[in-house]
Amino acid sequence: MPPATADLQTTWNFLEDGVDHIMTKLQTGVSYSKYMSLYTVAYNYCTSSKMHTASLDSLGIGNRTGANLMGSDLYNHLIRYFVLHLKSLRERAEAQQDEALLRFYAAEWDRYTTGANYINRLFTYLNRHWVKRERDEGRIQVYPVYTLALVQWNHNLFTTIQEKNTKLANAILRLIESQRNGETIDQGLIKKVVDSFVSLGLDTTDPNKACLDVYKTHFEVPFILATEAYYKKESESFLTDHSLPDYLKKAEERLKEEEDRVERYLNTGTRKPLVTTCENVLIRDHSLLMWENFQQLLDFDKDEDLQRMYALLSRIPEGLDPLRKRFEDHVKNAGLAAVSTLVGEAGANVDTLDPKAYVDALLEVHRKNSETVQRSFRGEAGFVASLDKACREFVNRNAATGSSNTKSPELLAKHADLLLRKNNKVAEEGDLEGALNRVMVLFKYIEDKDVFQTFYTTKLSKRLIHGVSASDDSEDSMLQKLKDACGYEYTRKLSRMFMDMTLSHDLTNQFKNRMQQLHENDMDISFSIMAAVLLQYNNNDTLSLNELFTATSVPKDLLTQILALLVKAKILINEESEQYDLNPNFKSKKIRVNLNLPIKAEKQAETKDVLKSVDEDRKYVIQATIVRIMKARKTMKHQPLIQEVISQISMRFAPKIPDIKKAIDTLLEKEYIERVDGTKDTFAYVA
Repeated sequence: MPPATADLQTTWNFLEDGVDHIMTKLQTGVSYSKYMSLYTVAYNYCTSSKMHTASLDSLGIGNRTGANLMGSDLYNHLIRYFVLHLKSLRERAEAQQDEALLRFYAAEWDRYTTGANYINRLFTYLNRHWVKRERDEGRIQVYPVYTLALVQWNHNLFTTIQEKNTKLANAILRLIESQRNGETIDQGLIKKVVDSFVSLGLDTTDPNKACLDVYKTHFEVPFILATEAYYKKESESFLTDHSLPDYLKKAEERLKEEEDRVERYLNTGTRKPLVTTCENVLIRDHSLLMWENFQQLLDFDKDEDLQRMYALLSRIPEGLDPLRKRFEDHVKNAGLAAVSTLVGEAGANVDTLDPKAYVDALLEVHRKNSETVQRSFRGEAGFVASLDKACREFVNRNAATGSSNTKSPELLAKHADLLLRKNNKVAEEGDLEGALNRVMVLFKYIEDKDVFQTFYTTKLSKRLIHGVSASDDSEDSMLQKLKDACGYEYTRKLSRMFMDMTLSHDLTNQFKNRMQQLHENDMDISFSIMAAVLLQYNNNDTLSLNELFTATSVPKDLLTQILALLVKAKILINEESEQYDLNPNFKSKKIRVNLNLPIKAEKQAETKDVLKSVDEDRKYVIQATIVRIMKARKTMKHQPLIQEVISQISMRFAPKIPDIKKAIDTLLEKEYIERVDGTKDTFAYVA
């Protein structure tokens, strides 16, 4: 070991021997004493009081003297050593090709960087003092020893090899293409070489900061271009010989392969440009074909293929919009077709349409497509919105409704009435709550909820009066569901009816108790019009229409309808015009025969009265809404006022613009609002 006062040449000769051993023969080992000797010599030289005057012309800091030059001569000798060492490696590398070149490069890179790490620690004092001072004074071309080693590798080996037909990058790309073609490759080899590209990046202002310039320029850019060309060719060729479902599987596999590739041996920063490129080539370039085949997959319930198509197209911004529109049309057409089948040709069965069959048909379309949304489209909000929009359309406008918006709410209310009556199969099977929930599924799509409300109110009143409700709990459950959907005001009348019935029940019980106390021997008597007619046959086997009219005083048109029901039930026989005979052979398997059937005229009158009531209520609702809006806004133009009215009322029913205009005219006449002077379309609230 040279003494502390040794000159530069003696010092460097000793250090160079150790540096070369570390860089080329490290696998044979370095003793601790040898390593500490090298460290001590480097330290002694850097701290020597001698004024070394070595030139650093190659660094642009030559002809400087004094303390600033302490260690500069060692730094310069290190540069010359790296240059010579790398020259010999470059000559050996130039004879290599493809995978052999990569193996040579990776092996030498491991050896070089491992040695450079040891050398960097040998010259710790040089890094900590001289290099730091140089960089602090703005000489950013001076680097810590390990970074210096990487800079020299870049300039004297890497760049030289790359300039000759980008040998390194092309060798990597050929291996990756082989892997894409199904061959097995050494992924660890690629990772070592790619990692070297990353390590060679240098931020001159901060050597410790990661920089991907070399990696991006020499590998990522050509890799992305090669990937694009490969998949463009493969996808076009694959689609020529295979079906779209097969292509969806292929594209899904390829995208996963590329994401796995990033994890295995590429820099994570490549993920975004790589995935974006693959999505463009594998998905966007073939998106039109996918959109066109979407309907076929829907028609044949190809759930797995739909899931793949959704997953792929969801990766590009514009991918799902055409699917959502096609799905909406599909659901709408399915709903319209279901109702058309039920109604028959030319709407022949509209008047006799069974509410249960109608509701079940609509619910089945909703159920099937709702499952598709959850299963194939992962419940995505856009597809849920498409389903809702389509259901709202076919529920309110179909072959059964015609041009009227009142048919669906009427049939739904009648279906709910059948569910909530005694002796219905659903209640007996214990699934009444589920059936009511399904009613609410369709109720959500009903536009004219006020029509449903009025029909439901009418039916509820009859159930309560005749005591035919399945149970108070079921009635209360349905009432709560409507309240949750539309608010307290919507169910206020219905709640009041329950309160009135409770009060009536209590009063009736009190009356009966009182009557029993006063008239213990009296018999309870109840009767109806039909019973009044049947009582006439206690003393007669045959009666004419006029005789029955005289005996009961029931109007003939109503009497005729009641007699028709009795004839249909085979209790009476009508063989001669206006002559009704008691049927002595009447038999029934039922213990209790239900003759309290609705009369057709009553049904028609009920529907007519309900719709008339709805129209009247709507007039007042529109007027009240306008007054409420004008009271809050004080002044408002005509068109914004109409839009605001529609917005506020649409949850209850779909108001017609002519009705809103009539309401405005009515309020002008009643002086609730007035036109603003000098304007034609601006109204003001009259306090």
